[in-house]
Amino acid sequence: MNNRKWLVIGICAVLIIAIAVAWALLTKPGEEVKEPEVTAAPEGEPAGDALEQIRARGTLTIAMEGAWQPWTYHDESGALTGFDVEVGALIADGLGVKPEYKETAWDGILAGVDSGRFDIACNGVGYTEKRAEAYNFSTPYVYTEMVLVVGADNEEIKSLEDLKGKKTANSPNSTYAMRSEAAGAEVVYVDTLGETMEMLQQGRVDATLNAKDSVDAYLAEHPEAAIKVVLSVAGEPVAIPMQKGEGTATLKAEIDRILEEARQNGKLAELSMKYFGRDLTVEGK
Repeated sequence: MNNRKWLVIGICAVLIIAIAVAWALLTKPGEEVKEPEVTAAPEGEPAGDALEQIRARGTLTIAMEGAWQPWTYHDESGALTGFDVEVGALIADGLGVKPEYKETAWDGILAGVDSGRFDIACNGVGYTEKRAEAYNFSTPYVYTEMVLVVGADNEEIKSLEDLKGKKTANSPNSTYAMRSEAAGAEVVYVDTLGETMEMLQQGRVDATLNAKDSVDAYLAEHPEAAIKVVLSVAGEPVAIPMQKGEGTATLKAEIDRILEEARQNGKLAELSMKYFGRDLTVEGK
């Protein structure tokens, strides 16, 4: 029994010595064992200065619908064009990078900016105080009009007050949808202006609130459309949204500088005349 006891003790001693030798070989004297550092920023938060990242990348990712004439749309050849396509290119050039356009449905544009998927959005985005709580905005670069559109034979709706209890068609989370809901309308959500006009002419909705210049462009392409404009009022000023926070402070400052320079040298007015047929870059003009 004593022999077996000493044998077990001897084996344990050998194992302890072997483990100690192995540890000594793997760990240098005085060396600290460090935990790996975590450098990734939490999802949805800026990882640092947005402008620095854009310039390091060499591209500015710009969100837009690509289906809202004359702001962002495809011409007869299929090429992406429009007022905000050129504004986006102007901003990218001023930052010293190339524009990278990302087409998405309207309800994904602001969400994509918020998550960091897009650097900015150029799509006739109206500035509101509520939106400013969630996004940083550039200074306004366009001042729009909003029109109330109904079917050609509709004689009931002539004002915003007449929308109470009626159905309107609008993109989700748009300022037009918000105003319709505020007037007491039931909003049917759609993705494009074309869908809106189809629903209106089919009698599936009673009206729509929309940008005057987009409605004008639609009527120019579809003069036979059985619709009419019954009211025109001031819309929200249009600005460039970007992620909220200090990370986009320098980006906002640069975009403001670029837009002001384009205002002063007449480039913004030139683009407005090209796509809208009038100068929308001056408030109240």
